[in-house]
Amino acid sequence: FDILVNIGQHPKDKIDTVIVLEKIGHFLDEGVQAIYDKYKGKYPNNEITEFVENELDLIQVLKNSFKDFDGGYAMTGITGNGAAFVARDPAGIRPVCYYADDEVVVAASEKPAIKTAFEIEYNEIKEIPPGYALIVNTKGDLDCCKFIEPLQKKSCSFERIYFSRGNDPDIYKERKMLGKLLAPKILKTIDYDLENTIFSYIPNTAETAFLGLIKAVEDLKSQIPNPKSTAKTQRRKVFLEKSSFASPRLCGEIRNQKSEFQKPRIEKLVIKDAKLRTFITDEGHRGDLVAHVYDATYEIINKGKDTLVVIDDSIVRGTTLEKSILKMLDKLGPKRIVIVSSAPQIRYPDCYGIDMSKMKDFVAFRAVIKLLEDSNKEYIMEEVYEKCKVAKEKMQGAGSKEPCAKQIINHVKEIYAPFSDEEISNKIAQIIAAPDLNAEVKVLYQTVENLHKACPDHLGDWYFTGNYPTPGGNLVANQAFINYMEGSFERAY
Repeated sequence: FDILVNIGQHPKDKIDTVIVLEKIGHFLDEGVQAIYDKYKGKYPNNEITEFVENELDLIQVLKNSFKDFDGGYAMTGITGNGAAFVARDPAGIRPVCYYADDEVVVAASEKPAIKTAFEIEYNEIKEIPPGYALIVNTKGDLDCCKFIEPLQKKSCSFERIYFSRGNDPDIYKERKMLGKLLAPKILKTIDYDLENTIFSYIPNTAETAFLGLIKAVEDLKSQIPNPKSTAKTQRRKVFLEKSSFASPRLCGEIRNQKSEFQKPRIEKLVIKDAKLRTFITDEGHRGDLVAHVYDATYEIINKGKDTLVVIDDSIVRGTTLEKSILKMLDKLGPKRIVIVSSAPQIRYPDCYGIDMSKMKDFVAFRAVIKLLEDSNKEYIMEEVYEKCKVAKEKMQGAGSKEPCAKQIINHVKEIYAPFSDEEISNKIAQIIAAPDLNAEVKVLYQTVENLHKACPDHLGDWYFTGNYPTPGGNLVANQAFINYMEGSFERAY
């Protein structure tokens, strides 16, 4: 906004869309004016218009317009003369792909939309590289050009876990792998007792990870024979060598169970109204919605004996678990409820397209604050608060002429540092489990390491680690903590 004012523009608002349009419009006008001045007096205006259409360098317009932007975007635009562009941010945070033939050029955030509409093969759909723009000129010619220097690619992993359609073949495989990698931790938690454990999932977007989990559990059980013969011993040795997640100790514990091989018990325990999505419901209505959006399947468990393992694709606020799902599952009469998230703990705000900017909303943040209080370490919060304020003042003092955003670090990481992932998970279980629940409640999360194994080409993990791909992310994280400490309910960006 300040940069636009300094170059003579008068934007009416600080909304990102307004700023983007003003900035591109300014340099578009400059480009048109330069061509007009070049031919002014030599040709009539109607002919100069043709020169503008043929000579306007849209890539240069984007270079000038986007150089000061910080964030994630997959942005499309069309000019008055019919030229068009699709630009992707330099870190590749937001997804964008395209398909082109002699008749059409189409871009979208997800491949299934393009495949379904045009009935083409997946290998015909290409990805726009980070920092590149797809340019379609007035003649319909297509080119993919770099308009800004690419950064290290940090594609949003939350797109893969939750937001994108699961019928993309790559996303389908990644989500199955997320479930598979959870199997050892879950088996250990239930003491390998498949006979008295029921597996289920909630919501529907967690189904693919659930399939991967069940397949991994079955493989762990069925592929470890009892080594009574040399041949079977050799088979066990080969399995252990090829297994990517089973240690010899784990395999031995499974094999030495008294019961014969037991297939996992699978049931649809929780039913959700598919038309209602609590994640994207505004805060004022979410509480009422979560109490009515789910229903349970009764009389299918052994009361007081069975453990329920329910996998979720992510646990952000914990509101749905606390106010609806756990109470519903507890009424079924289980001995224990294990809630499993195929995503790691969400600890930090997002500012690249997903509205998760308030720290108090994250159940992991609420848990760590309680841990700090329990261990008499509240002073860490005050120290981090002061550091965040100093960083903010430093940035404001620098102004647009002397940018120092790259020197700003995410100080909020310091409040999580004293505690292990397991300690935070255990505290989350205490927070979401109401005192009147009869069943024991356990919460398990995916590890960041396993997330990267499952999604090796999409390493944007700032929600979980606080490692933002751009300086603006650190500024937002610090501001979100300042807002929390000052009791402000404003967004951090």
